[in-house]
Formats: sequence, C-alpha cells, structure tokens
Amino acid sequence: MKTYIVMIAAIFTLLTAGKSEARVPENSNVKNYIVLTRNIKQLKPIILAAKDLAAEDGSQFGKFKVIICGKTITNVTQMDKMAPYLEMAEKNHVELYACGLSLKKFKIAPQSLPKQIHVTKNGLLYDFQLQKEGYMSIEL
Repeated sequence: MKTYIVMIAAIFTLLTAGKSEARVPENSNVKNYIVLTRNIKQLKPIILAAKDLAAEDGSQFGKFKVIICGKTITNVTQMDKMAPYLEMAEKNHVELYACGLSLKKFKIAPQSLPKQIHVTKNGLLYDFQLQKEGYMSIEL
C-alpha cells in the first residue's frame, strides 16, 4: 500500500511539475550594455560602438549606459571638452552617468554637471547591479 501511495505521489508530482512554466521576462531578447570608463577621450569610440550595436541589434537593442569615474570626472564640468560628447550621446541614445564616489573624491558638486549626465552613488556597484539584470559590461 505504501508503495502504491508513493508511486501515485511521484506520478502526480511529475505531471504537475510539467505544467508549471518559468516566467521569462518579456524583454528577454533585448540587449542592454554598460561601459565603465576612466577617460573621457574614450567617449567617442564608445558612442560609435553604441551606434554600430544599435544598427546590428535592430529592434533588440535596448539601453546603452556609460559610467564615467576616476580622475577624468574633473573634465566632465568643462563644457568645451564635453559638448561634442554630449551631443553624440544624445543623438545615439547613450545615457551618461557620473560616479558619485569620484565626484566626492575630487570635490565636484553634482549640480555643476551638464544636465545630460546622471549621477549614480557608486559607479562600480551600479555596474554590478546592471550586470545582474543582464546588461553586457566592459570596463575601459
């Protein structure tokens, strides 16, 4: 009798397990990218890569974010240096972020940044969090 009950329980478990489906996020084939850079001169090739990836990925292209950190953060407030990059980033739907830890270290007020640049509390942590969400990541 015990064997009979165990077999029925096992069969029931197998049958019902097959009916439960794992939920796949609707945007599971969307490709998102995050780049961490310590040199604003790298912004041009990064943004050009975003442009090429958008063309290559087509409708699967999601978001492309760039985190600027380290000493180069001191250049971000200089509009003569940043204007071409800001224009390119906006044209190619690239989101720019400044690392809050770098801003603090180099005593730069977040309010002094161009309006197109978002601030994240910790650039490295934000990068890791986005990787957990499925973003493809590279550090330059």
